[in-house]
Formats: sequence, C-alpha cells, structure tokens
Amino acid sequence: MSSTTGKNIKLTLFGESHGDMIGITIDGLKPGIELDMDYINNEIEKRKAYGAISTPRHESDQVEIVSGYFNGYTTGTPLTIIVRNENKKSSDYKPNILRPSHADYTAFLKYNGYQDYRGGGHFSGRVTVGIVAVGAICKQILEKKGILIGSHIKQIHNIVDVDFSVNKSELANQIQRVNKMHFATLSLSVQEEMIKVIENAKEKNDSVGGIIETSILNIEGGIGEPFFDSIESVLSSLIFSIPAVKGVEFGKGFEFASMYGSEANDEFIYQDGIKTTSNNNGGINGGISNGMPIILKTVIKPTPSISKEQNTVDLLKNQNTTLKLKGRHDPCIVHRARVVIDSMVAIGILDLYIQRFGYEWM
Repeated sequence: MSSTTGKNIKLTLFGESHGDMIGITIDGLKPGIELDMDYINNEIEKRKAYGAISTPRHESDQVEIVSGYFNGYTTGTPLTIIVRNENKKSSDYKPNILRPSHADYTAFLKYNGYQDYRGGGHFSGRVTVGIVAVGAICKQILEKKGILIGSHIKQIHNIVDVDFSVNKSELANQIQRVNKMHFATLSLSVQEEMIKVIENAKEKNDSVGGIIETSILNIEGGIGEPFFDSIESVLSSLIFSIPAVKGVEFGKGFEFASMYGSEANDEFIYQDGIKTTSNNNGGINGGISNGMPIILKTVIKPTPSISKEQNTVDLLKNQNTTLKLKGRHDPCIVHRARVVIDSMVAIGILDLYIQRFGYEWM
C-alpha cells in the first residue's frame, strides 16, 4: 500500500483532501541547490481554482518546507513540503453512498472500510498540490540546464486548439507564453470557446473533459533506457498517477494505427547535426530521446462529481439508490491539471537525467 515512487528521485505523498494537511517528501536532491520560492508559488497559483469554471473551494495553499532546506538551499536530506487544508466542508460526504466513477468503492475494498472518504480522501486531486510544489523544484533545476517544459489545453469537449509548432524557436516562444497563462491555449479565440463550453456544462449540472498537449524542449539525445525505464514508461507511469487521467500518447500516438510506415517514419537529415525531417514519434526512438522535442498528449476525463441525479448503491444496506451530489466541485479540471502534468514530466525527466549522468548533474 505504497504512495512512494521513483528510482533516483524518490517521492512520497501523504495526506487527505479534508485532513489537517497534505504534503510530499522528495529524497535524492543534492545539497546546495538554491530554491526560488516565488517560482514555486507561481506554479502553485496555476493549479488554484479559477473563477466560475472551477470549484468554489478556495485554499491559500501556502507552501511550508519543514525539512531538507536551510538558509535558502537544499541540505541533501529528504525535503518535506506541507500545505494545510483550511477550507473544508466534510458534511457534504456520506461514507455509505458510492459516487459513480470515483474511488469510493475501490478504496473501500482496498482499505477494508478504514479509508478517509471525505472529499475523496487520499484519492482526491487536492493531493496533487504537493506534486506541483516538488515539480516546481525539478523544473528550476532543468531550466538552469536549458530544458523547457510547457503544456497547453489542446481540447475541451469538442473545441480543439492548434498543435505546438514543429519549429524549435517558435515552440520555445509558445512554451514561455503558455507558462505565464492560467487558462493556457495557443489560440485566444479557442480559449473563449472552451470557457463557454465549461460554463454551459456547469449550468446543466454536468462536466467536461479534454486533452493536454505537453512539449519538452532542448532535451539532448540519449536520455532514457530501453524497455522498463524508457522515457514513455517513466513519464506515462507518473502521469497516470494523476487523478482523472485516462490516456497518454507520444507523438502521433493512436494516429499511427491509420498510417503507412512511409508516412509514420521520421527521416533523418544532417543539418547542423543529425535531425529528423518530421517528429511523428515525439522525439523518442527505442525509449530514448533523439534530440527532437518530446511531444505527448494526456486525456483527462470529465469530472465525476456532477449534480445530476445518478443511480448508485448504498454500501451499508446493499440496496440500489440514487444520488444527487452536493458540495463544491469543478465542472472541468483540465486547466488545473495542466501544471500537474508539467510537474510530473519534470520529475520524470530529472530522474532520467540523474540515471544517465549521476547525482552531481543537478
């Protein structure tokens, strides 16, 4: 029953949505890394509830580093971050009524009924605030090496944004631009349409999902391992740990099913070094980076917490019943999940770099 992951950079998540606090411990950072707390808080800010298209539950999300950090620098010992829960409303949740598509039933089976059911407990997206804080540390380390990570909202319901550019200089500008945005799209007109779709779903007591496109720029060739520690294996494992994620694809992903090999292959060219003329494989061959930008997409399902009446089961009575959810819920979490995905990607890429070059690379 582990909430710990990682090979060179190890993470342990703790806490529940309506507990006193949530937090994370990261082990594997070398001593002497200067941390920019403003940078960390800016990343946390991107995850916060945003106007009418997010939950009415607002938290200050003040980051407290309680170990592994002294006089502005990492000490090399495990670094622990806590964020206190301040705005709880636990009376909205009942232990016996199963919420469709939530982890209520599976958590009950896993933990024999001893799980904290309030607000989804340890399974809540609330727990991801710790991931964002640690991801911000990893992003700082990577950015000092010139590696950029950024995501935009590719799709909300049936509204679709353009893809990231295949031109590296334009892609760098796009990443820097979306990283300053709360609701990050490449097209501003599409942004307005997406927000309307979310607002319409909310008015209907419903929710919508979407797709997030992520790019990693300036990652050199040779990062990653064959098979079990491939870039795809490491990143998808971390991303699938995020609540509501139901799919991850790299490069053209599932589009490959309808392509010929002659269309799918990325041909090589020598032009100030070895490059490919296309990037259908998303910058990865054999699980290892080839020097092209890494491109991946993540599917986020519609928020399962909706106010429409649904059929369910009373767990204590073993009887069919109906449920009309109360509480404060997001009609869409895609725009808030974006920074969580960036964080998981940063954690995974840093881990792979340490695996390739060692601890002192940081």
